[in-house]
Amino acid sequence: MVRWSDADIAELDGQLALITGANTGIGLETARVLARQGASVVLGCRSKERGSAALALLQAEMPQAKLELLVLDLAELESVHRAVSEFSSRYAALDLLICNAGVMAPPETRTAQGLELQFAVNHLGHFALTAALLPRLLTANQARVTVVSSGAASFGRMVFDDLQFAKRPYQAWAAYGQSKLANLLFMRGLVSRAQGAAERLRVTAAHPGVCATELQRHQPGMQKLPRWIAMDPWQGALPTLRAATDPAAESLSYFGPDGLLQMRGYPHRVSIPRAARRDADAERLWRCSLELCGVADPFEAV
Repeated sequence: MVRWSDADIAELDGQLALITGANTGIGLETARVLARQGASVVLGCRSKERGSAALALLQAEMPQAKLELLVLDLAELESVHRAVSEFSSRYAALDLLICNAGVMAPPETRTAQGLELQFAVNHLGHFALTAALLPRLLTANQARVTVVSSGAASFGRMVFDDLQFAKRPYQAWAAYGQSKLANLLFMRGLVSRAQGAAERLRVTAAHPGVCATELQRHQPGMQKLPRWIAMDPWQGALPTLRAATDPAAESLSYFGPDGLLQMRGYPHRVSIPRAARRDADAERLWRCSLELCGVADPFEAV
């Protein structure tokens, strides 16, 4: 069986990519590969200090790489708006947006807006970012949005009357599964609305399997998983890279590892969980997200 790897990525000269959560883990590996292939890469990072360190690391490895830092805290909608304003002042078009940043199963935490942290970062921040960058995406020749989900989407459940765990006891893994299911429903909703712009915007998704990264910092037991279970970040980044660059990956393509239970391996196309195929849920989530983010539907202006 032929295994897809980063060696299959064509030269990306002239392409501009924005990656959220690019200072560590699979986000950093994704930035490394795209920059190596010639893309201009903007590292979207919550921490200026950590983002600067990642930028310096990549620049030391690849002195000719075209790299920039964009401070972006997805938990704070004001930060998202500031980052979009800064990005838009620098660039007229965006070829590739990779919604990678995330938080996994922390203790119950609320954002300044009172939103449950995982839903806010993993879904709403990326929703607001994509909505605000839509004009830049549609200006590109053929842009792509790639959303990084998780195998946890398979046990996720959208509780629309209590998305923020205000009425039910907080459960970290239930909140994580809901946010990762929301990622895939967001892809479906975005594809549905982008039909008229299908030739200019492609929307794909990926999940990395089980990787040893900082995402697991709130679950110390997972950080001790043996290497034969938890992949290194470079391999965990491959599904994202394929979803983001494979010319054959049409909208609604979903990539994950090809090994047992999609836990590890090399990227191939995998089935979208049943709960993420519900158009009515995708539509309801879209409307809820517009309200929670306080933004107008970006496609109404297209």
